[in-house]
Amino acid sequence: MTATAAAIIRPACRAGLGRADYAVHGVKSLIAALLAWGAVAPWSPGNRPHLAVATALIMANAPTVYRSVTKAAQSVFARSAGLTLALATAWLMGSTTGSVAAIAVIAVVIGPRRAVDDRLQIASTAVIALAATTAAPASGLVAPAAQTLTGAVVGIVVNALVLPPLYLDESDSAVRSLARAMGTLLSEMGAGLAERQLAARAHIWLHQARDLEKNLVDAEEHVRQADESLRWNTRRTAHARRKDVTYGEAFRTLRGVFLQVRGIARTLSDNAHDDHTGHHLGQQFLDQYAETLKLAGTAVEEFAGPRATTGTSRAAPRERLRGALDGALTWHEAMTDLIGRGALTKPGAWHIYGSLMTDVERLLLDLDHANTP
Repeated sequence: MTATAAAIIRPACRAGLGRADYAVHGVKSLIAALLAWGAVAPWSPGNRPHLAVATALIMANAPTVYRSVTKAAQSVFARSAGLTLALATAWLMGSTTGSVAAIAVIAVVIGPRRAVDDRLQIASTAVIALAATTAAPASGLVAPAAQTLTGAVVGIVVNALVLPPLYLDESDSAVRSLARAMGTLLSEMGAGLAERQLAARAHIWLHQARDLEKNLVDAEEHVRQADESLRWNTRRTAHARRKDVTYGEAFRTLRGVFLQVRGIARTLSDNAHDDHTGHHLGQQFLDQYAETLKLAGTAVEEFAGPRATTGTSRAAPRERLRGALDGALTWHEAMTDLIGRGALTKPGAWHIYGSLMTDVERLLLDLDHANTP
């Protein structure tokens, strides 16, 4: 497949997945709305279970089953606390301006300081309930609370049983994208050093290395969401994979690799713009370091390569990674020997040699350790 064809197919696949997601959300929303309406309409005042339906829709379309349960618990707790606060304030002080001020003080100032949203929801619920008591008996506030609780239960059940969301593919894709970005930068730095372009491109490499943090944050969020989507998920058994099912272990390794890649780029940039000519790296070292970076780039890309599909050899990706690591470590040992024998030019830059060698050594050791069964 050509690069152009692949570029066309990938957006098409993403569009197809987007339509499938919309269809799933539509089906879940319809089921949740019908169930909530059927469960609440017979006993709701005026046969209007709109609050239950709205709550069920929110919970049924929560990003994960775990999130729907926690959101429902927080919502029910906040509304119950607000209702209790309103009834207590109305009983003690009546529906007056002083009651509203008391609610604000109690819910916002005295409430739990870590949950700002919960405090605000408690306060707003209490104020609305307090206003409602002036036009209707206090017992009339029980029905909305019961509707909220019923809708939350219906939404959670629908979200848990009707194609509960999983984000394993998104997690895999984000981690592989991070590995490709770092591997590509390492290879580009190697090619640039081999072409004697250190001074011209060092600042570009440093900028690209710093930009990798965006990929890192994106991958971390996707891995976190994938881990969360597996909690209390009925589809988990159908997606049983190896231990790093969400690529969490691979991400943690790549997070360390990111630090080394950024360190290498920073050291090369600092050296390229160092005014002390005696500190400049020798070309003999740079030529061999260039080969190491190219091989390290290949190793990083292979490390988080796609898993083997059914019927293919799982050993192939591991063998390619092992070959890239072996090649890079061989070059590393050769350079270490040259430095040890003092065979490299520009001996005034020994501290820079040490920094670059330490970074690439740690990078390769992290990959090698993570790849060992």
